[in-house]
Amino acid sequence: MRVSRWGDSLAVRLPRELVERMRLAEGDEVDVTSVERRAIGIARPDTEEDVLARLRALQRPVPEGFRWSRDEANER
Repeated sequence: MRVSRWGDSLAVRLPRELVERMRLAEGDEVDVTSVERRAIGIARPDTEEDVLARLRALQRPVPEGFRWSRDEANER
């Protein structure tokens, strides 16, 4: 791959195999980070749905008859 100038920035084209494996499409957002001094990482940021799904998986059932009270919580 070759680094190219794109306006005031530099750009690298992603190979088709990587694009297909990551299921990327034009306009998608990606996070690019420095992994090591001479290596970068590309990741798709979590969508709101992904985050909510992970939070829901953490939910535990509350005891029967439990009632949450903001006033009681603030008294602690």
